[in-house]
Amino acid sequence: MFAIKSSQAARAAERFFKERRITVQYVDLQKKPMAAGEIRRFIDKYTLHGLLDTDSKPYTDEGLKYMKMSDAQWLDRIGKYPQLLRLPLIRAGNKIAIGKDEEAWKALLTA
Repeated sequence: MFAIKSSQAARAAERFFKERRITVQYVDLQKKPMAAGEIRRFIDKYTLHGLLDTDSKPYTDEGLKYMKMSDAQWLDRIGKYPQLLRLPLIRAGNKIAIGKDEEAWKALLTA
Protein backbone atom coordinates (compact mmCIF):
# COMPACT_ATOMS: atom_id res chain seq x y z
CA MET A 1 0.00 0.00 0.00
CA PHE A 2 1.31 3.40 -1.02
CA ALA A 3 -0.04 6.27 1.05
CA ILE A 4 0.77 8.99 3.55
CA LYS A 5 0.22 8.62 7.28
CA SER A 6 -2.19 11.59 7.49
CA SER A 7 -4.58 10.09 4.91
CA GLN A 8 -7.92 9.01 6.42
CA ALA A 9 -8.52 6.68 3.48
CA ALA A 10 -5.15 5.01 4.08
CA ARG A 11 -5.99 4.46 7.74
CA ALA A 12 -9.34 2.98 6.68
CA ALA A 13 -7.56 0.63 4.27
CA GLU A 14 -5.07 -0.42 6.94
CA ARG A 15 -7.93 -1.15 9.34
CA PHE A 16 -9.84 -3.06 6.62
CA PHE A 17 -6.91 -5.37 5.92
CA LYS A 18 -5.91 -5.80 9.57
CA GLU A 19 -9.48 -6.83 10.46
CA ARG A 20 -9.09 -9.58 7.85
CA ARG A 21 -5.62 -10.55 9.15
CA ILE A 22 -3.92 -9.47 5.92
CA THR A 23 -0.36 -8.22 6.33
CA VAL A 24 0.15 -4.89 4.59
CA GLN A 25 3.48 -3.53 3.44
CA TYR A 26 3.11 0.23 3.90
CA VAL A 27 5.16 2.71 1.86
CA ASP A 28 4.94 6.27 3.18
CA LEU A 29 5.10 8.47 0.07
CA GLN A 30 6.27 11.45 2.10
CA LYS A 31 9.42 9.54 2.99
CA LYS A 32 9.96 7.48 -0.16
CA PRO A 33 8.50 8.26 -3.59
CA MET A 34 7.05 5.51 -5.76
CA ALA A 35 9.31 3.83 -8.27
CA ALA A 36 8.58 4.71 -11.88
CA GLY A 37 7.50 1.14 -12.66
CA GLU A 38 5.04 1.09 -9.75
CA ILE A 39 3.33 4.33 -10.68
CA ARG A 40 3.23 3.21 -14.32
CA ARG A 41 1.04 0.22 -13.30
CA PHE A 42 -1.51 2.55 -11.78
CA ILE A 43 -1.33 5.01 -14.69
CA ASP A 44 -1.85 2.19 -17.21
CA LYS A 45 -5.11 1.22 -15.52
CA TYR A 46 -6.48 4.55 -14.26
CA THR A 47 -4.58 7.19 -16.37
CA LEU A 48 -2.47 9.86 -14.75
CA HIS A 49 -5.36 12.27 -14.38
CA GLY A 50 -7.53 9.48 -12.97
CA LEU A 51 -5.04 9.13 -10.11
CA LEU A 52 -5.31 12.79 -9.15
CA ASP A 53 -7.46 13.84 -6.21
CA THR A 54 -8.97 16.99 -7.66
CA ASP A 55 -10.67 17.73 -4.33
CA SER A 56 -7.42 17.72 -2.34
CA LYS A 57 -6.16 20.85 -0.64
CA PRO A 58 -2.82 20.89 -2.52
CA TYR A 59 -4.64 20.57 -5.84
CA THR A 60 -6.89 23.55 -5.17
CA ASP A 61 -4.27 25.63 -3.33
CA GLU A 62 -1.82 25.31 -6.22
CA GLY A 63 -4.52 26.20 -8.77
CA LEU A 64 -3.80 23.00 -10.70
CA LYS A 65 -7.29 22.86 -12.15
CA TYR A 66 -6.34 25.62 -14.56
CA MET A 67 -2.77 24.55 -15.36
CA LYS A 68 -1.68 22.74 -18.50
CA MET A 69 1.23 20.44 -17.66
CA SER A 70 2.94 17.54 -19.37
CA ASP A 71 2.85 14.08 -17.80
CA ALA A 72 6.47 14.53 -16.71
CA GLN A 73 5.57 17.76 -14.94
CA TRP A 74 2.62 16.08 -13.24
CA LEU A 75 4.82 13.19 -12.09
CA ASP A 76 7.36 15.66 -10.71
CA ARG A 77 4.60 17.52 -8.86
CA ILE A 78 3.19 14.24 -7.49
CA GLY A 79 6.66 13.31 -6.24
CA LYS A 80 6.76 16.55 -4.24
CA TYR A 81 3.11 16.45 -3.16
CA PRO A 82 1.85 12.86 -2.86
CA GLN A 83 -1.37 14.30 -1.39
CA LEU A 84 -2.35 15.07 -5.00
CA LEU A 85 -3.06 11.35 -5.50
CA ARG A 86 -6.28 9.52 -4.66
CA LEU A 87 -4.76 7.61 -1.78
CA PRO A 88 -4.20 4.87 -0.89
CA LEU A 89 -2.75 3.15 -3.93
CA ILE A 90 -2.92 -0.58 -3.26
CA ARG A 91 -1.36 -3.45 -5.19
CA ALA A 92 -1.86 -7.14 -4.54
CA GLY A 93 -0.15 -9.25 -7.17
CA ASN A 94 -1.36 -7.95 -10.51
CA LYS A 95 -4.52 -6.36 -9.08
CA ILE A 96 -4.59 -2.72 -8.05
CA ALA A 97 -7.01 -0.30 -6.40
CA ILE A 98 -6.98 3.40 -5.67
CA GLY A 99 -8.72 5.54 -3.10
CA LYS A 100 -11.21 4.50 -0.47
CA ASP A 101 -13.03 1.69 -2.25
CA GLU A 102 -13.95 -1.29 -0.07
CA GLU A 103 -15.39 -3.24 -3.00
CA ALA A 104 -12.06 -2.99 -4.83
CA TRP A 105 -10.24 -3.96 -1.61
CA LYS A 106 -12.43 -7.06 -1.30
CA ALA A 107 -11.56 -7.95 -4.91
CA LEU A 108 -7.86 -7.69 -3.99
CA LEU A 109 -8.31 -10.36 -1.34
CA THR A 110 -8.88 -12.93 -4.08
CA ALA A 111 -5.52 -12.01 -5.70
